[in-house]
Amino acid sequence: MTTGKVYLVGAGPGDLAYLTLRGYQVLGQAEALVHDALVNSDWLALLPPTCEQFDVGKRGGQPSPPQTEIDRLLVDLCQQGRQVVRLKSGDPFIFGRTTSEIQALKGAGCAFEVVPGLSSALAAPLLAGIPLTDSVWGHGFSVVTAHDMDLLDWRALAQIQTVVVLMGARNLGAIAARLRASGKRPETPVAVIRWAGQPQQQVWQGTLLNIDQVTKGEKLSPCVIVIGEVVGLRPYLMGSERPALTMSELGSLANTVPPAAAPAMPLTGKTILVTRSLGQSSQFTKLLQAQGAQVVEMPALEICPPSSWAELDDAIAHLSRFNWLILTSANGVNYFLERLLAAGKDVRSLAGIKIAVVGKKTAAVLGQWGLAPDFVPPDFVADALVEHFPEPVDGLKVLFPRVESGSREVLIEELTAAGAQVVAVAAYESGCPRELDPQAIAALQSGSVDVVTFASSKTVRHFSALVEQGLGPDWLSFLAEVAIASIGPQTSITCQELLGRVDIEAAEYTLDGLTEAISTWAGSGSSV
Repeated sequence: MTTGKVYLVGAGPGDLAYLTLRGYQVLGQAEALVHDALVNSDWLALLPPTCEQFDVGKRGGQPSPPQTEIDRLLVDLCQQGRQVVRLKSGDPFIFGRTTSEIQALKGAGCAFEVVPGLSSALAAPLLAGIPLTDSVWGHGFSVVTAHDMDLLDWRALAQIQTVVVLMGARNLGAIAARLRASGKRPETPVAVIRWAGQPQQQVWQGTLLNIDQVTKGEKLSPCVIVIGEVVGLRPYLMGSERPALTMSELGSLANTVPPAAAPAMPLTGKTILVTRSLGQSSQFTKLLQAQGAQVVEMPALEICPPSSWAELDDAIAHLSRFNWLILTSANGVNYFLERLLAAGKDVRSLAGIKIAVVGKKTAAVLGQWGLAPDFVPPDFVADALVEHFPEPVDGLKVLFPRVESGSREVLIEELTAAGAQVVAVAAYESGCPRELDPQAIAALQSGSVDVVTFASSKTVRHFSALVEQGLGPDWLSFLAEVAIASIGPQTSITCQELLGRVDIEAAEYTLDGLTEAISTWAGSGSSV
């Protein structure tokens, strides 16, 4: 038995809220992640920063590695002594091809553990208000995949009260036709649930006779299809008008009392698209969710090492010559200190240097390294740093690790003009992700987004490029009814240039300030 281990983890329907505690635990310890295409990018924020990631696809209709290649990858990673997480959407044992992977692992003598997940076959109907069983309308249900329709016994399925179909988006019309031909009533209710549990969840409802027409022209994948009389209970259980059923037909549901509505928070009912860094956790998302918002996170920055470490390594090798270290972002803090450790030094090497940081978040990340800043400018922007600097700048030697490209030069220019000697070195790079997140594009296309937020000029530029790539030359029309929210003046300038307007701007240039500004905007009943 090797020292490595593979955890086959079910990710559930895609929202972090439905991940098991065991799944959360093993993701936080992963040294390698092998994940499906339908796994939300938010999950990557739970990983240690050193975890290596492998995307093995498995999105319907698109190229993906053969299963044998995935099996071999898991074995190879485990035999390297790593803690490996194989993250699958839903539950690993429900249409997850886990048997092949376990056989390969056992054959190679690799340790493994299967971590259950909440299958979309169960979660999607529930989140759409459809009970899979009911004392009157549903005494049992069947779950099938439409991946190969000829393998299914359609006559048997037609006799089952409720049928749940996974991977059936492309064959919806054929599924309905085969069930009708096998004896199921044409009037049998059908629901198609897309992106279950996500802010952009959509539900189409019809019958076996018309569901293909109801959904005509719609993009349905990824979806769960529910067929049966229980679908007719959805309006009742969703708190809408009661369906046209007698009380006796409702059976045990007749005396059901709808739960009391929770007090509305400022952002209840609002869907907010948050642009952020790929693979990084979003404190902002938590702040918005605490105010009642539904949040869709869109990676608009990809943080990576600079093209060369040479300048930063040289500065670290000669730290004693600097009076001040200036850090203006959480990425700057992390990349600088990680490179310091890589050079065989530790935070004691900074004992003779004062540290200035811009922003509460930067200061908080610095604190996670056991360091406290000597100076934080009051306005939380770099432009205020020189004006409020706690000592004369003339003659100071300043080290400024920063992003490699796209950084504003005003801080360097003002420090230099005041007499400081500034050494600006590349500590990291921030580029544009290659593709627009599918959940973000779906949310924009469906018109469900109320606000899109930006915390930097780069996120505005990258968002514009990605959305144009995903939605075409008329991409701005999808933002016509969407409020544009900016963290501060510099970001607002870029919003004006590329998006034509700014509807919300934070008074305090922090994530807390932006949350407050959005809540105030929503509470005032403002619209675009």
